[in-house]
Amino acid sequence: MTEAAARLTPGTPCWVSLMVHQLPTTQEFYGALFGWEFRPGPQQLGPYVRALLDGKEVAGLGQLPPDRHLPTAWTPYLATDDAGASAQVISSSGGTVAVGPLDAGDAGRMAIASDPAGAVFGLWQAESHAGTAIAGAPGTPVWNELVTRETSSIVKFYQAVFGYDAEPVVSADFDFTTLLLEKKPVASLHGVGHALPRDRGAHWMTYFAVEDADAAAALVTDLGGHVVQQPRETVSGRAAVVADPEGAVFTVVRPRG
Repeated sequence: MTEAAARLTPGTPCWVSLMVHQLPTTQEFYGALFGWEFRPGPQQLGPYVRALLDGKEVAGLGQLPPDRHLPTAWTPYLATDDAGASAQVISSSGGTVAVGPLDAGDAGRMAIASDPAGAVFGLWQAESHAGTAIAGAPGTPVWNELVTRETSSIVKFYQAVFGYDAEPVVSADFDFTTLLLEKKPVASLHGVGHALPRDRGAHWMTYFAVEDADAAAALVTDLGGHVVQQPRETVSGRAAVVADPEGAVFTVVRPRG
């Protein structure tokens, strides 16, 4: 195991991955949007590439089998020291383990699961591959937020699996909780009630850093995607919710500071 992998605290978001129907087209889209280059990754679940920025791995893209008519969505992977043990806790806490745990070559051990509300996430037990190797630069994932109906019951699930501390916003009209590890924010939960998209349900949203959110949103459209929510000022910075040509939704954000 690498030194970086050994230090990763369980529950830390460490990787994001996207399974798509047209892998070459998707590579072209994200390569043009974020400047990613690609190299082959583990092939246990089919064709898979890792996206690189300046030679450093930032995300994964995989090809869905032709008979799997699934919606495409970015999936965050949360670090674990023992994917098997975490999978058991997920199952006993009301979640569902859909894939694995299984070995991804010598890179590590992984599983795909969903929480009690149906939001999908991954587990990653690192060996040679610790996860995202660069943080904060444009084109890298900088935050993960769970969009769900309500947070009070769901936060207990994630605490049971990963031992997070939770910092809720006390407000009658705003349901928001920050998840912390060792007193550092690592992810957030946003309860949106009946505003939850019916076509997607509860889901994790990945935020990617960009130099200019307005320009990035315009480029998404030029590349065959579309803008779901126009650029606006948020607590995280100026951000836009967008979708790639296959409909995978993500947020581009120019972080504050």
